[in-house]
Amino acid sequence: MTRTRSNIILIGMPGAGKSTIGVLLAKALGRYFLDTDVVIQASLQKSLHELIDEYSLEGFCHIEQDYIQGLDLQQSVIATGGSAVYYRQAMEKLKEEGIVIYLQLPLEILKERVSDIKGRGVVIEPGQTLESLFETRGPLYRRYADLTADLAGLSHEQAVEKILSILPAEFNLSPYNQ
Repeated sequence: MTRTRSNIILIGMPGAGKSTIGVLLAKALGRYFLDTDVVIQASLQKSLHELIDEYSLEGFCHIEQDYIQGLDLQQSVIATGGSAVYYRQAMEKLKEEGIVIYLQLPLEILKERVSDIKGRGVVIEPGQTLESLFETRGPLYRRYADLTADLAGLSHEQAVEKILSILPAEFNLSPYNQ
C-alpha cells in the first residue's frame, strides 16, 4: 500500500479543544480518531500527571516523542498533546503523513478552560504559568501548522465547520468516497 499524506493532525494549547473537536471532525469525515495523550495513558496505565511525576518532564517528553513517532495511521484525525511541538522529528513525521492544523484560542479563553494545570498533566516547568507557556508554544504551533483555525467565540460544532471550510478538498472527503 502506498502511503499518502492523508491524516489531519490537530495541535494547540491545552484547553484548545483538540480532543473534543477531533472526535467531532472524525465523525463528520468518517475517519478514525486517535488522541495521543489517551494512547499513552492507556498503554502505560497511568494518568499524564502520574507519568510526569514518575518520569520527570524530560522523561515524559521522551515517551511522548516515541509514541508519536511510532504512529502508523492513514485517513485519521489525530489530536496531539499540547507539547508535541517540542519534538522536531515527531512533528516532521506528522507533517509528512498529514496536514497539521493549529487550533488557536486567545489566552483568556484558555485560562477559563484550564484551571488545574498539574492535574491535567500539562508539560510545564515548575513555576511556569499558563501565560508563559502560551508565549513559548505559540511560535512553535505557528511553525508547524499548515493551517490555523481561529476558534475564538465558536462552539465545538462551529469549530468543526470552520475546519471543514479551510481543509483542502483532498482532506475533506470521507475515505470511503475516494
